[in-house]
Amino acid sequence: PALTPFKQDLNPNTSAFLTHCRWLLQQGADGLAIFGTTSEGNSLGVEERMHLLETLVEGNISPAMLMPSTGTCALTETVQLTKHAVSKGCAGVLMLPPFYYKAVDDDALFASYSEVIQQVGNSNLRIYLYHIPSIAKVSISLTLIGRLLKYYPDVVVGLKDSSGDWNHTEAVLQEYPSLATFCGSEIFLLDTLRHGGAGSITATANVNTNGICNVFENWEKPDAEERQAQITAIRRIFEDYAPISALKAIVAAFYDSPEWLITRPPLNTLNAKDIKSLMASLDKCGFSMTNS
Repeated sequence: PALTPFKQDLNPNTSAFLTHCRWLLQQGADGLAIFGTTSEGNSLGVEERMHLLETLVEGNISPAMLMPSTGTCALTETVQLTKHAVSKGCAGVLMLPPFYYKAVDDDALFASYSEVIQQVGNSNLRIYLYHIPSIAKVSISLTLIGRLLKYYPDVVVGLKDSSGDWNHTEAVLQEYPSLATFCGSEIFLLDTLRHGGAGSITATANVNTNGICNVFENWEKPDAEERQAQITAIRRIFEDYAPISALKAIVAAFYDSPEWLITRPPLNTLNAKDIKSLMASLDKCGFSMTNS
């Protein structure tokens, strides 16, 4: 889930975005889930998302490597973003439920997803459901997943589970083994893979791509637990700080670009004291973005 860089005027920095996305793929990432939570996607307008997606495709990043997040509160905007992503040949879209109205049931959410699918009306559409109840406050239940799979088996093909609850992820994996299920934190990566999951779509991959890929590629080896412990330790460090701001601080140092520190309001930039503390903690782990 690639971070989105901004300029001093708070407009997206398209060239820095393209550079970072290329770097992530060079480091071994299998794809880019752009415009989700980590990307500050819900702080980006529809036109901004479409332009940034076009920047990547025109910058020779294969759309087969892209899974843009297209779920918004407005049905029309979700349809517009999803149509655009499909027209560009993206491998799939990551789709939040409409999250402003909280007191909605499975019938309402099913109607919303169904309407998007019908209005997009393209057999190439592949949806990965985005379950992040701590932020959206609207959950994608096991029952809803089953209903969507029943009616749209060729369209609804995966799930990102950012619940942070392994019991929930395990339940999804057991109930729907055909679903490509990704954990939202690499802390659960080894367990997810051992239970038939697809991998992890995780914020920390912006800085620890190699380490996380190392677990993904070697999860069946005898030292998999040790490899997992290493990436878990790094993830735990970031959890002590505002995650997006903390990740941007590390990326800013890596690229030697203070602009990378910028977040779009209402998010705040990490203060100098916390940056120093974060970097000291990472140094103790022997961490670097290129050999982690």
